[in-house]
Parts: sequence; C-alpha cells; structure tokens
Amino acid sequence: QVQLVESGGGLAQAGGSLRLSCAASGSTASIAAMGWLRQAPGKQRDLVAEITSGGRTNYANSVKGRFTISRDNAKNTVFLQMNSLKPEDTAVYYCAARFWGQSRMNWWGQGTQVTVSS
Repeated sequence: QVQLVESGGGLAQAGGSLRLSCAASGSTASIAAMGWLRQAPGKQRDLVAEITSGGRTNYANSVKGRFTISRDNAKNTVFLQMNSLKPEDTAVYYCAARFWGQSRMNWWGQGTQVTVSS
C-alpha cells in the first residue's frame, strides 16, 4: 500500500507562484511514475503533470511553460512549481501515482486546495 501526502496549497494572486510537494510512503517500489491531478468544481479530474522514475515529464497543454514538475526519486517525493498562476488554475490538486504494470494514474492522495484570485 502507498500513501500520498500533499502540501503547499493555498491562496495566490494571478501571476503569482506556489510550490506543491508530495511525499510517498509505504510500498514505494511499486511506483513507476508520480504526478499531479487537479479537479475544479463541476469538472472532471485531469492530469496536470507527470514524471516517471526515469525523469520523463508530461504536461497538460494548459500549464506547459508555467508549471514544472520535479522529483527526488531517492525520497519518493515529487514537486510542482506553479508560476504565472491564473484564476482558472483554481482547483483541488491531488498527488498521484502510477504503478508498474498500469497505464494510468489511478491512485491519489487527499488533495490540497489551490485558489488563485483575479
């Protein structure tokens, strides 16, 4: 079993920055990739960014160039640096994991609220 704990959410102004952190614990050897999902009220949960154990990254088009995902594999920790924030970035952000043998991020933590004021 894997536990994912997010931190770093909060309130930011449009154009501002926040940095999210996620620490994975438990059966971390089963993790092939970690990333971030987000969900705004009334919307589906979407993938924001992903990073594999080998360092390959993927970003949603809406955040590319503004957000940066990074990781410390030794500590099973992933970060999301969010710059140039927009009100439409407001959502609950979930740390997520993909396990070996699976094709999707299907495990996530409790989430942390990010609110961007205009």
